Amino acid sequence: MRRRLAREVAVVGVGETRFGELFDHGYHQLVCEAGLAALDDAGIGRDQVEAAWLGTATPGVSALAGDAGTDLSEPLGLRGIPATRVANYCTTGMEAVRAAALAIASGMYDTTLVVGAEKMRDVPARGSLLARHVLETHPLLAKGRTAPGQFALLGTRYLEAHGYDREVLAAVALKNHENGSRNPRAHFRRPITEEQWARAPMVASPLGLYDCCPTTDGAAAAVLMSRQGAERLGRPYALLTGIGLAAHGGYFTTQFDPDSDFLGFPATRAAAAQAYAQAGVDEPARELDVVECHDCFTITELVDYEDLGLCARGQGGRMAAEGRTRLGGDIPVNTSGGLKSCGHPIGATGVRMVADVVDQLLGRAGERQVEGARSGLCHTLGGPGIVSCVMVLEAAA
Repeated sequence: MRRRLAREVAVVGVGETRFGELFDHGYHQLVCEAGLAALDDAGIGRDQVEAAWLGTATPGVSALAGDAGTDLSEPLGLRGIPATRVANYCTTGMEAVRAAALAIASGMYDTTLVVGAEKMRDVPARGSLLARHVLETHPLLAKGRTAPGQFALLGTRYLEAHGYDREVLAAVALKNHENGSRNPRAHFRRPITEEQWARAPMVASPLGLYDCCPTTDGAAAAVLMSRQGAERLGRPYALLTGIGLAAHGGYFTTQFDPDSDFLGFPATRAAAAQAYAQAGVDEPARELDVVECHDCFTITELVDYEDLGLCARGQGGRMAAEGRTRLGGDIPVNTSGGLKSCGHPIGATGVRMVADVVDQLLGRAGERQVEGARSGLCHTLGGPGIVSCVMVLEAAA
């Protein structure tokens, strides 16, 4: 059943910091830089914000910065209004956008601010997210378990089931590094060659170094308003026409699910179905012009193509190898460089995706611009693939 938002929701301003190893920037500095940039882009002041949401997934890694909504309201001087912090694994930033959008759609507020931020590099190796995962979580199910190791299982199964060689992963890595080289805010801004990809150290077979996204510092922000409010404001805007969120499985148990075929993610398929129904998208491969999807590893992007309905199951590898998702291809994917090259500060990623797609729809993506882009999709995938958020955005008519 198609369920439209009760009120149309517009994204009227976006802002991003540079992504990377930002040892010279504190958490609150990143929040302010992104938040103020979004407000400036929207042409409004802080006093016009009626409610705010902060997305930070792992405040324990950065001395509890980002532990509550006050880590957004206090540095930005947003006094006397609701400010809420949300966390939902790697969907955290998009979850914050979703909450703000639904608040506007309900009629409760007319103008909201969302900031996603994460500091992941200001700790020694033993204090990292990986180390905390090993030392502080389930003593049996988490022992020796890493993100590359988990997604490597998917990669091994996918290549075997569909008859691909490992080299098909290179198509994603090369494309996203090339796109990242055109993105002034990307963590990695250099293209790589197929030889560099092939000679890189193996992390968890079949995933090598260039198949894995980095850990990153950064922040991104968005100002959301009702469409009526955006029209009164008189600034360029994009419409958020479809929102889907789905959870499937548990953090420690999902890889023991007897129903899993290790060829895709049910959470993505369910979230996409919700968003497409709401936005009235029947043929995503034909109706979408640009996509930002969750490429924490190169294999993830390949199965994303399939789970998002951009191609048939088993055809993701061929789609990438044929260049159909490159700039100038049938449907450009991760023109930002994706998580792989732009970087992955967890709480910021989903908001950054929204910002990138909005820039595409407003025709201001610079060297990465998809000609004539009128509709776009954002997709995040959290934990070991157990929660996903999908959003459809459209250029205002």
